Amino acid sequence: MENFLNSALQRVEKTASWIWYFNKSIFPPDFSKLHIGLSFLQSFIHTGYNIMKRLFLYIAISMPLLLSAQTVISIKIDGAINPVVAAYIHRSIEKAMSENAACVLIHLNTPGGLLKSTRMIVGDILESPIPVIVYVSPAGAHAGSAGVFITLAADIAAMAPGTNIGAAHPVTMQGTADSIMNSKSTNDAAAFIRTIAEYRKRNLQWAEDAVRQSVAISANEALQKNIIDLIVPNDRELLNQVDGKLIMRDSAKFQLHTRGAVIETLDMGFTEKLLNIISDPDVAYILLMLGLLGLIFELFNPGIIFPGIIGFISIVLAFYALNTLPVNYAGLALIIFGVILLLLEIKIVTHGMLAIGGIAALLIGSLMLIRPGSGLEVARISRTLIISTIAVTAGFFLFVIGMGLKAQRRKPVMGIEAMLGKTAEAIDVLDPSGRVRIQGEIWNAISISGVANMGEKLCVKEVKNLTLYVEHLNT
Repeated sequence: MENFLNSALQRVEKTASWIWYFNKSIFPPDFSKLHIGLSFLQSFIHTGYNIMKRLFLYIAISMPLLLSAQTVISIKIDGAINPVVAAYIHRSIEKAMSENAACVLIHLNTPGGLLKSTRMIVGDILESPIPVIVYVSPAGAHAGSAGVFITLAADIAAMAPGTNIGAAHPVTMQGTADSIMNSKSTNDAAAFIRTIAEYRKRNLQWAEDAVRQSVAISANEALQKNIIDLIVPNDRELLNQVDGKLIMRDSAKFQLHTRGAVIETLDMGFTEKLLNIISDPDVAYILLMLGLLGLIFELFNPGIIFPGIIGFISIVLAFYALNTLPVNYAGLALIIFGVILLLLEIKIVTHGMLAIGGIAALLIGSLMLIRPGSGLEVARISRTLIISTIAVTAGFFLFVIGMGLKAQRRKPVMGIEAMLGKTAEAIDVLDPSGRVRIQGEIWNAISISGVANMGEKLCVKEVKNLTLYVEHLNT
């Protein structure tokens, strides 16, 4: 650069000399001012060159740090896999795409869930343009059943020390499906997990054994068997270790830059948390029974309002939850029929026959409510919960509502209706009209069974226009 400036200065001097030769008035004979200006320009360019050289050097050194300071979207799955969880994972991937995040980090701790929801999650992970890391954590967590499929589908699968994975054998909702249905479900799940393992180049044989033989292994065994990629104690260590790894996307490779990345936690919203809770089969069953009992109680006792409100809200939430589960509508119909039979037992005396039928319908309907062979492991209603709920429901109908109906059938104790059947004393001769005393009050009365003498005891049969119609007691 300096040589270039010196050469340029010489050329300028030479050119100026020729111009001065032809026109002496253009430049004075002394070139000192020109030398000063060009020297200043030379110094300015030299200084700028050094500054730019140092700036480019600084950028070159800082570029890896700038690339690593990216965002990682972190979410937590702690519970059964259901449609709400599938939507939550889908939303996290979309957010990562919109923010151009380095990857999505899924903390997984699940006993399993619905096969349909698992397929949706696996599809989102495999098709995601953003790398997805599944991290089975914290210590003591496990990726069971549906969790095995999700872990194997990840671009990078990691586990925390003290965790385990496996036992993906599909079972029926209530354990009552026939052998053919069970075989079909197992074969389907085995083909599904083989496809995932083959796509991610993981241990194909173990993946199939996890489905067919319900094998489960620790984190160290999973690492040795090529089920996962690494074991790390925390998020930061995980991101540091995967930094620089190559990720394949549609036959193209790109490198992860996660060292020092900013971890942005994406939590479930209030609505998602609520729907996730009620999507549990046990909770959905409780809401269904509570809704039915609340509405029926309100119908038998109009005006109380509170049971009707609670019943309506519960039944709506129950129907939403059942919509996300593989419901057997024959079981739902049996539950409703059982409630109707218990209701009829209260109104019709059948010596317990309708009550027995109602309890049997409730029991069978509850066991059938979740369709068998549609899930992997946890989509079922606890039998203990079913038995206890039916016992409470039967007791509610046979005792609580029964007592309420008996109270409604009691005779009034106040007002005009309360005097019907009561005994009155004639204080005049009733032929046929006169006066009688009843409950300390004097009333006009008409005898409908002939003349009544003074002091005679009479029975009140009817009240019209503030007049009592009475008859002899022995009539």
